[in-house]
Parts: sequence; structure tokens; C-alpha cells
Amino acid sequence: MEAQGIMVSDNCQSLHTERYTLNMSELTEAQVDDIRRDFPSLQRQWEGKTLKFFDGPGGSQVPESVISAVSGYYRKSNSNSHGLFVTSRETDEVLAQARTAMTDFLGAPGPETISLGANMTTLNYSLSHALARKFSKGDEILITALDHEANRGPWLGLRECGFTVREIPLDAECRLDYEALEKMMSPRTRLVAVGWASNALGIVNDIARIRDLTRKAGSLMLVDAVHYAPHYAIDVAAADVDFLLCSAYKFYGPHVGILYSRPGLLDSLDPDRLKTQDQQAPFRIETGTLNHAAITGVTAAVEYLAEFGEGTSRREKLVSGMDRISKWEFSLGRKFFETLGRIPGIEIYGPDYPSEPGWRTPTVGFRHNRSEPAEICEYLGEKGFLLWDGDFYAARVIELLGLADRGGVVRAGMSLYTLEKEVDGLLAAVAELAE
Repeated sequence: MEAQGIMVSDNCQSLHTERYTLNMSELTEAQVDDIRRDFPSLQRQWEGKTLKFFDGPGGSQVPESVISAVSGYYRKSNSNSHGLFVTSRETDEVLAQARTAMTDFLGAPGPETISLGANMTTLNYSLSHALARKFSKGDEILITALDHEANRGPWLGLRECGFTVREIPLDAECRLDYEALEKMMSPRTRLVAVGWASNALGIVNDIARIRDLTRKAGSLMLVDAVHYAPHYAIDVAAADVDFLLCSAYKFYGPHVGILYSRPGLLDSLDPDRLKTQDQQAPFRIETGTLNHAAITGVTAAVEYLAEFGEGTSRREKLVSGMDRISKWEFSLGRKFFETLGRIPGIEIYGPDYPSEPGWRTPTVGFRHNRSEPAEICEYLGEKGFLLWDGDFYAARVIELLGLADRGGVVRAGMSLYTLEKEVDGLLAAVAELAE
């Protein structure tokens, strides 16, 4: 029986494909200005100002195609799964489509490696409980001082179970100290949990180097790609990760967490689950009824990103499209970083901006020597520039910088829809504040 009315292709055809053709290797200001019409929130006026969204690291804005997909599910097929009637079968198809879409997005071997959940944090806690049952007391888990607490807290909690949790230190520029990590690795190291990129400072970690060390030690590697996924194409097979987590609301989708597990690995674990839960991967770690409408939006977000690329398959289009997006964001991030650094009184945290994409996301953490981060963000917010202040749950690196009791930092993030003229306007507003 064929389900009717909720196939993703019915609900999330992008609006932008009818208006322009992306026929260049790199995006232009004019093209991005046109792309912005796909995002209803970008048209919002507040007190006579058009809002400028530099808050993407905390969650991106959402295109109309994703909004339509989510609302379309509620209009046509709001039902639980595994029933023998049309709307339930459509929900089953929604879940299958999302797993296939994320398989393409991550370069995964197949949809059986893709688990879905409420958010990355919840999935990571479930995974930590499952691995605790597999490890032995005295085994070691390594975490980093650069990570979001969602990839620290679940592992630090395992100290209560008798495991040793050690922290990989940072160098003087807030990068991971890889030489220290190499010395920390031992036969007792069972897991290295590391972020692919820092959501506070934009630093991209050397996952290949860490993977090499974990292979030699025979330990697992878990990667938090929440901040990396919106900016660069991911290939979990090439990276050879054991686990990878990301969140769709960071790459133009709804609030849904995604877990990739290396084939066969999830079936070897004993996660918290009901006896009525499907006991096979990828369902084994999924607890309770999933957010089916939001999951419809995950597929829509992946399809939206694929439209920025070229190729014969969705995977090829995603890789090509993400490369195009990366180059645009990188150029904006570099301009912002370099110009911001010339404003008197500004201090930027982390290493210098690299000359080529790959080792930094377009996310910049900074302070001014006369104003607290909250004051800066309030001032900029009154001018229509939306930026975050604080530690962004990357509490440990902010603590090590000596800023935990000083309001943290101001964080500016460029996204697919950011315009160069918006960056220029933000720089001018910061310069005015610094006068």
C-alpha cells in the first residue's frame, strides 16, 4: 500500500530553485540576497529595523520549505507509527526518509546507522549509560576542555560508576594539546569524546589525528559535530568515527538530535530502553515516541542544502553544496575576524583565522576592554544585530580563559544567509561602541 500525502517531496520543494540558478563555484552577495527570501524570519522588522541574525551558532533560521514540511505533516498525517492504516504508514515513511536523508548528509553506510532523538544531549546521555555497562571500573574516558557541556557532562557523570575521566588540555591559543593527548592515551583508554569544532571559539579540531591515536590504543572515538555540521560536509566513513552526534536545528532544520553509530556497534551495547522497543539498531537507543513532525523537517533541511550543489546523487549534491556554503561563510568570517581585530580595545579569543577553509568555522568569540559582553549584546540588539553573550555551554574553556565570572564572551556567527553588508554594519556598530 502506498502512503499518500506526506512524502517529503510533496511538502519541501525549495522556493529558491524557481527564482535563480546556482551556476557558479562560489556564492555571491546577490545570490545570497535572493536566497534570503527562502527564510521568512529574515524579513522581520522590529522597531523599524530589519533584524540581522548573527546568532546561528545557537540555532539557525529555518527556510519556508522546512516550515511547510513540518506543518504539512500535521495537516495530513499526524499519527503514531507502526499502524496498519494510511496515516500511520505515512509516519513510518517519514522516519525512513529522515534516516536515508541523514545517511546522505553524513556519508554513512546506511540508514540502519542513524538513530533519532529529542536532542544531542539526550542521545549522548543514553549512549553514556550504555557504554558504562560495557566498560569496567578503572577504565578511562578522555574529554576535552574545549567542548560543549553536552559532550562533557554525560561522561563526567560516569565517575560515580568507578570510571576515570580525564581532560585533554589546551595550548596557549585554546587549541587541543595533541602532544598531551598522545601521552594520555593508554591501554585503559576506552573512549575519547571530542567536539569536531568549538561552538564558542570556532576552532576545528584535528579529528584524523585523534582517530589515529585511538586506533593505536584500541579505544572508541565519539565526535560531537553539532557546531561543525552546519559549515562543512561530513564523511563519517572517511573519518572512521565510532559515534557522531549532531542537531538538525543548527543546519536549518527543527530541534531533532541525530546519532550515527558505526555498523554493528549499537547492537553490541545495552542502552536504557523499554522491552517493547525495537531491539535492533538504529531503534535500540530511541526511547518513547519521536517527534514525527520535526523529523519530517530534518529531511526537508537536508534536501534544501542539497539544492546548493551539483551531482547525480543527493550525497554528491550535499558535498558540493556544503563546499559552496563553506566558502561563502569562510570569506565573511575572515573579513569579520581581521577587521574586528583592528578595533581598539577588542580582544579575540583563539588562534588567528586560517588562509583556507577547514580549520575554523565562521564563529568568533570576543570582548571589549570597557564593556561587558551582556552590555555589548544589548547595545547591538537595539540596533537590530542579534548576537549571544556568555559561555554558550562551553563553560570549561571560558573558565580556563578566566572569563567565567566576567560574563564570558560575545559570539558572532556567520551563516548561509549572512550578507557582507550585514557584516560591515556589525563591524561599524562595534567600532562605534568602542569609541
